[in-house]
Amino acid sequence: MTDNAMAQFLASVEQKAFRMAMFAVRNRDDALDIVQDAMFKLVQRYSGHDAAEWPPLFFRILHHRITDQHRRNTWASWLYPKRNAAEDDNGIPDIADPGQLPQDELLHQGRAMSRLQKALQELPLRQQQAYLLRHWQGLDVKSTAIAMSCSEGSVKTHLSRALAALKNELAEDWP
Repeated sequence: MTDNAMAQFLASVEQKAFRMAMFAVRNRDDALDIVQDAMFKLVQRYSGHDAAEWPPLFFRILHHRITDQHRRNTWASWLYPKRNAAEDDNGIPDIADPGQLPQDELLHQGRAMSRLQKALQELPLRQQQAYLLRHWQGLDVKSTAIAMSCSEGSVKTHLSRALAALKNELAEDWP
């Protein structure tokens, strides 16, 4: 594959990968490091593979980097006192395009998006990743299973549980 094709692929997944990492680690700098490392590893190890293989490979690398960061954070929380909440950068980029909607609709969408982001952050990591890979990245079950290093049945289970939790949490936002 050409360098241009790899650059185009990385540009196409950059923002969504960053959002996924932000949801998972809740720290902007860590999320940027995770995405950058995942991109570097994909180029270093898999640039010679067929472009159709890149999405599951990239998201598998990203998933592993997120899991590693969770492990580091777990150990750090045991070894060191908790940081001040004001030090954390939990600002996840807005996903909705405000466009030319009426003000009340913008307000409702903003509140709904904030609740969705909060609900996604509260999901267990595997459920969060299954939801984001399937619904945000549009990967099929097989590619998601490859990315998450699990069976297709596990993907379906994690996704089902994530959707049930989100539906329960966000019930008031839906008619």
